[in-house]
Amino acid sequence: MPCLDDGDNSRRGLPSVLEVRQVPLWSFGPLRSVRKVKVISFLLGLTLTFLIMASYILTWDKKGLMLTLSPFQLRTIVNPSSTLSHNLSSTKDYANIKLLVKCITSKLEFSPRKLPLLKDVVNTDSHLFSVIPRQFLPNIKSPCWYEELSGKTKVDPYSKNLYAVRSKSFRTVCDYLRKNVQEHLYHSDDNKQYRLRCLPYFYIIGQPKCGTTDLFHRLLLHPEVKFTTMKEPHWWTRKRFGIIHLKDGLLERFPVEDYLDLFELAAYHIQEGILGNTSGDHSQRHIITGEASASTMWDNQAWSYLYNYRADGEPPFLAQDFIHAVQPNAKIIVMLRDPVERLYSDYLYFNMANKSVEDFDLRVSESLQLFEACLAENSVRSCVYNTSLSNAMTVRLNLGLYIVFLLDWLTVFQRDQILVLQLEDYAANLRLTIHKVFDFLNVGPLSEQTEAALTNRPMSNTRRAADRSLGPMLPSTRDLLRVFHQPFNNKLATILDNKAFHWTET
Repeated sequence: MPCLDDGDNSRRGLPSVLEVRQVPLWSFGPLRSVRKVKVISFLLGLTLTFLIMASYILTWDKKGLMLTLSPFQLRTIVNPSSTLSHNLSSTKDYANIKLLVKCITSKLEFSPRKLPLLKDVVNTDSHLFSVIPRQFLPNIKSPCWYEELSGKTKVDPYSKNLYAVRSKSFRTVCDYLRKNVQEHLYHSDDNKQYRLRCLPYFYIIGQPKCGTTDLFHRLLLHPEVKFTTMKEPHWWTRKRFGIIHLKDGLLERFPVEDYLDLFELAAYHIQEGILGNTSGDHSQRHIITGEASASTMWDNQAWSYLYNYRADGEPPFLAQDFIHAVQPNAKIIVMLRDPVERLYSDYLYFNMANKSVEDFDLRVSESLQLFEACLAENSVRSCVYNTSLSNAMTVRLNLGLYIVFLLDWLTVFQRDQILVLQLEDYAANLRLTIHKVFDFLNVGPLSEQTEAALTNRPMSNTRRAADRSLGPMLPSTRDLLRVFHQPFNNKLATILDNKAFHWTET
């Protein structure tokens, strides 16, 4: 039994176009000329009506299913008991669901990614690599270095920061930095001025709706951890390309200097440990910097703009290529949850009209069909990263295919540099999971009072009351998504050597 009919299914089972027989006008000889005109007009009108009806019938399958402009034709599932095509959005036949998943899983190949050459990565963003040195300061944990202030930066280093332009809160931070910059500078013997610059020691890279916000706020309570002054700068994946909102395309690029300014307050603390600490307490040297953009793991859509929507949809470079090139010793934290529940939470999170479990069910079915249609002609990786497909799907189905993203991160970072956490474990045993993070980051223990404040802190970014009132997704939707995600989860559990990532008992 074939998975799909590779031909055009849009006309199967439809009535033939009615044929209009021509009637010889000479048979109306006795009629007056006026009646002849009426008859001719009537026949022409009838013919035109039939033609219009036929054109609608022949294109009905495609037009009736189109949600948005997409490069993929929505394919349909073949029911073996009938010659008619069945659409998952209108037919919840479990046999069709199993057939769809069978078609998808038969095409799953997790082949190793071909890494770009380091020189090609560097040449793609030469300014980035001219600003960040190859070696960082010794005897401090965070990747920091001294940058000479010259020209206009001596007067106001933050005057052109684009984060400050778009963020009122960071504008306030810049005002503070501007007033205090002189007292935090290092003055050399030759009267040159330097300021300390730092990159993140660690990154919380994703995924969305998996508890990254809550982890961020709890880690803030540790005295050795200093984050960016805004939780999600999205610099590596969006701002450095000039993406504010994808729908707006490429705007003004945020230079790396603007990103480094987000760590300026952290650099102040580290600077005190380097220069101003004479008591023998070097704890400030152990301060680590971090950032938590939930797009870093998966979002590489900017390359589709730069490469004019390449047909295969696979980006030539990924965010991790650049992070690894500038700081190969970075530590990476990934927070994941059952991808079925993640998708529903993601759907509820975005403000939209007429949210319902039925609407979610419809969106899931349509997105599954789009994904299968992409796999008919492309690799799994191409479909997961393809911007056109992502824009066409009305739920972010690809974000739950964790194994594809993780394997690509493992092509550049060592396994012991990546800590993969599970939200279910985090919620069930917060203290144990937090201590795993502390061990991974090599930070000291907390006082009993601080640890109590950390563990007793209310959960962040929880579901809104209006969304909770919708209740859980439909059981049939959950079953469909669970079958779809299972082969991806199985591969993830194998790579991580942890059966919990099967999510079979969630």
